[in-house]
Amino acid sequence: MNKSKRFNLVRLLIIPIFLFVSCAAAIEKPDIMQAKVFDPSIDVSEYWISEKLDGIRARWNGKQLISKNGHLLHAPAWFIEDFPDVTLDGELWLARGQYQQTVSIVSRKAPHSGWKKIKLMVFDLPDNPKPFSERVAAMRHMAQQRYTPYLNFIKQFRVASSDELKQRLDQIVGEGGEGLMLHHQDSLYQHGRSNRLLKLKPYDDGEAVVIGYRSGKGQFAGTMGSLKVRTENGKEFYIGTGFSQREREDPPTLGSLINFRHQGYTDKGLPRFAVFIRIRDEP
Repeated sequence: MNKSKRFNLVRLLIIPIFLFVSCAAAIEKPDIMQAKVFDPSIDVSEYWISEKLDGIRARWNGKQLISKNGHLLHAPAWFIEDFPDVTLDGELWLARGQYQQTVSIVSRKAPHSGWKKIKLMVFDLPDNPKPFSERVAAMRHMAQQRYTPYLNFIKQFRVASSDELKQRLDQIVGEGGEGLMLHHQDSLYQHGRSNRLLKLKPYDDGEAVVIGYRSGKGQFAGTMGSLKVRTENGKEFYIGTGFSQREREDPPTLGSLINFRHQGYTDKGLPRFAVFIRIRDEP
């Protein structure tokens, strides 16, 4: 059997998810604030808005860069030497549409020159106890200090109406961006998902863990036909579209986290017409 052309049949067994142990240096996992999906009933004039960057979530704790999963990110000393001694929440980012290259750079276990392409794009100050509007003012003041070329602060702006919000979304997506983030002006920083931090994209998306496989048929015979996945709320379903031929021959491993798109939900709460986007292989 040609291994480069045929799917490993052992993977076709539906087996329980196993614990994936990273070889990265584990540190205390940061308490991060996470977004919920945009609610069209909100008053958008009460929210600060920024572009949603598709980078690697990172926490600067005043001394080290840490991933959202609690792993030390091995940035060179010259990259972080002029960072401020306050906690920063942001995304390690290269450019629009460059997620995989960003992962490749920041996941290596030793400092290297590739970090010259990366910036920490800051969007919040986790240790600041004030409402978000005051945190925005503090970040704007910090931006004027111009600490280092490797540290930027994401632009925060306001809109007056839902129509203006849609115009800004269309503009950013048309320029290659992923979507928008909306943060309520009075929101305090908190751990976990918050209905005062919302994400808005031109499509619904989600994350799920790979827990099994189904073999392909017809043109996909001998390769992976679909992935069995589980979302964080325990919903299990199959994703059978969105894969390249190479991804069908060498599909995401059990335990890996993936992104998918979908068109709303069924009556049972399952994502409708789910389509694979990529492996979310962050450190």
